[in-house]
Amino acid sequence: MLRLFKGESGRQMTSIFHRAPSAQLTKAVGGDGVYLFDQDGKRYLDGSGGAAVSCLGHNHPRVIEAIKRQLDTLAYAHTAFFTSEPAEELAELLIGKAPASFGKVYFLSGGSEAVETALKLARAYHLARGEPERSIFISRRQSYHGNTLGALGVSGNPGRRKPYEPLLQAYDKIAPCYAYREQKAGESIEAYSKRAADELEEAIIRNGPKRVAAFIAETVVGATLGACPAERGYLKRIREICDAYGVLYIADEIMCGMGRTGSTFAFETDGVAPDLVTVAKGLAGGYQAMGAVLAATHVYDALAAGGFEHGHTYIGHPTGCAAALAVQRVIDEDNLLANVERRGRDLRAALQSYLAPFGVVGDIRGRGLMMGVELVADTAAKTPFSPQRKLSATLKKAAMARGLVCYPGGGCVDGERGDHILLAPPYIITESQIDELATLLAAALGDALSSSKGAR
Repeated sequence: MLRLFKGESGRQMTSIFHRAPSAQLTKAVGGDGVYLFDQDGKRYLDGSGGAAVSCLGHNHPRVIEAIKRQLDTLAYAHTAFFTSEPAEELAELLIGKAPASFGKVYFLSGGSEAVETALKLARAYHLARGEPERSIFISRRQSYHGNTLGALGVSGNPGRRKPYEPLLQAYDKIAPCYAYREQKAGESIEAYSKRAADELEEAIIRNGPKRVAAFIAETVVGATLGACPAERGYLKRIREICDAYGVLYIADEIMCGMGRTGSTFAFETDGVAPDLVTVAKGLAGGYQAMGAVLAATHVYDALAAGGFEHGHTYIGHPTGCAAALAVQRVIDEDNLLANVERRGRDLRAALQSYLAPFGVVGDIRGRGLMMGVELVADTAAKTPFSPQRKLSATLKKAAMARGLVCYPGGGCVDGERGDHILLAPPYIITESQIDELATLLAAALGDALSSSKGAR
């Protein structure tokens, strides 16, 4: 039974230490498809899949049945002693979907764990090859790789890093691939992509070519830049640079992978294969806590003889693997990647149509059902709204009031200025529900602009 008590202000409190301690959260009590329901019976369209997690929506019968079957058989067995059938089947399925260069899967409980594991794998790989001096990681500004200290250390999200800076490794960071703001007038997208990628080579030389272990980047940047994709040619140049200097390339696809952009791995669109790739959110779709690192065969082979000093209690959790296996099978059997592509085109068109009249849409970007809208005070000059206006936070609140869950964020320009909306609805969303999403978002944007009037 929920125990409630009153704080000094007289408002209702619980015993939960919420991620935002002062928040008063709505209690979710159920879900059906793309919708969630609160304790008062109000319906919400889950326009962002939470944080791009709920790829199959809520209460999917085949996934729930698979979890129940696994619980009837084996809920948990520690991986220091046992493997399990769902883990073996899931690993085989994932490797079957990956490029031929990949050979093994390391299971985790979530995205931050997956990034920590990938960083350690990169370090261990170089140790095993007799290059102990390789301990430096290079990443990008305006990136986000997770909340654990290692993952946060390679992240370039200023707001999330600031409280913990004294605890974080000071790794070098290069510019993001952010064409809307960083492509020069008259510069082709190919020339811009090469210029942005060439910063990696400069950083490797600056840090010492024999000291750099890996470069990590989100294929499509999620929370920090609002669905900002790698532009044409960018990742191919990144791959060339990494190969030239013996640096591993880690693709962070925690948010954009597992079908979110219309292909199982987002990097498929770019025609490259990383050495390590991290996945999580869409892996089990929120039905269980799951993450994974897929390792190229040459990485695994280097470590196979000496082992890999690492591990977590719940890696390869049988029930989690059963859930992820069911989610991935539903995606395949229902041909949902085709729906992601179709509905992604619908979503882009609907956003352009419904939001254009407000005159504040600077950029609509993304791939598949991972779309971002950057909001600006002046579209011609690309001038962001004043941070004091707190437009993104106001928009989140207005959307919830209208019955829409979306994922607005602030600071996309420089860590302080810039507002965007991230949308990542379930892969099962229909054309009419796309229209409903855009209608609700437009109404919420109107509310937010009216209630947050101030300096532009």
